[in-house]
Amino acid sequence: MKILKPWRWTLPGLPRIFDALCAAGGLILLAPLFAILALVILWDDGRPVFFSQERIGRTGKRFRIWKLRTMRAGSRGIAITAAGDLRVTRSGHVLRKYKLDELPQLFNVLRGDMSLVGPRPEMPEYVQTGAPIWQAVLQVQPGITDLASLVYREEEEILGASADPETTYRNQVLPAKLLLNLEYLRVRSFRRDLKLILLSIGYSLFPRKIDPDSICRALCEAGSCRATATVKRNL
Repeated sequence: MKILKPWRWTLPGLPRIFDALCAAGGLILLAPLFAILALVILWDDGRPVFFSQERIGRTGKRFRIWKLRTMRAGSRGIAITAAGDLRVTRSGHVLRKYKLDELPQLFNVLRGDMSLVGPRPEMPEYVQTGAPIWQAVLQVQPGITDLASLVYREEEEILGASADPETTYRNQVLPAKLLLNLEYLRVRSFRRDLKLILLSIGYSLFPRKIDPDSICRALCEAGSCRATATVKRNL
């Protein structure tokens, strides 16, 4: 399966330059916030401050993603997180609510493992590299945010309402997110990427109920977001 309308910049190399400049600038501007968040995590649950995990990137390449730690040190359990998960610390609840735990991924962008916008990288156990839909999604660099991240902004609440969160994620939520990734990649443009980044920041700073229809209308061509119906059945 191939992406129907792959998005390209006019000149080669510009996407990487844009990502690197934005990531470097963001890390510099957010340095004081990083220091404050690190102190909060240390005060709440001790060391370590950061959490890393293996993810699957472009063309199936593995890399380590970085986050601020939101779960108790040494916690074990299922790979996904549902609402009410007792492993999440007090500070972790706040970090996850405002997506502040994702900020260290600017380091991943600076390293070239990720882009600002792109399908969220999954853990190896959830990726089927032989499946056509995965082969299509893995053609592009993973990102800090994407359309599926916005539509599934309340994913933890959805999984928390399930008797078997991992099965619900694997069989319902993840397939719908992959469809959303493909829909966005077919119509992707620099203007839409900027709009997606701004919407992601807005929903992080001011969390509110997500309306999948309005999000898809804002970021996809009229009538093109065929995955919306699938998503709504899972919300």
